[in-house]
Amino acid sequence: MVLCLLAAVIVPDQAAKWWAWRHVPWAVINPGGDLLSGPTIGAWYAAPVSGALLDVLDVALLTTAILLLSRWRTANWVSVPAVLMIGGWSSNVLDRVGLHYWTAPGSVRGVVDFIHIGGYYYNIADFFIISCTPLFLLAVGYQAVRAARRPGHGVERAAIVNAGDRGSIAGRFPGYR
Repeated sequence: MVLCLLAAVIVPDQAAKWWAWRHVPWAVINPGGDLLSGPTIGAWYAAPVSGALLDVLDVALLTTAILLLSRWRTANWVSVPAVLMIGGWSSNVLDRVGLHYWTAPGSVRGVVDFIHIGGYYYNIADFFIISCTPLFLLAVGYQAVRAARRPGHGVERAAIVNAGDRGSIAGRFPGYR
């Protein structure tokens, strides 16, 4: 499921960037940063050395997140927005680490943005990031609340074990006294 959802974000986004670079006159290359990160972090991403180091860090973080999601069982209402959000980030990072040679040949390293809204430029991956990040955070928060309310979990379970329910523990752990 993880790989299919990643492909469902990355493939159309990369195809749209390829198309936009060739057919949309206002398409621009975003060398780094965005409205939320500000001009200082954007300058770090745009610089050749610090940008490359940040790209390597981004690849490592996204790879770790993908591996965790593919190996760790979570509810679909948590994992789907997480994978879609990671797919958006992954597509933009793929542009920065070299896929822009295919999507926007002859351009500087960066991401093709071509959807103009309110003085800013976006791409399809940005909309997955913008929409799925709050959904993912809400889903994780909801899952945490559900887990805390579930009987026999958390503090209640620890209190029972610490209160002297040693009979059941001794049965499971023969050396326990």
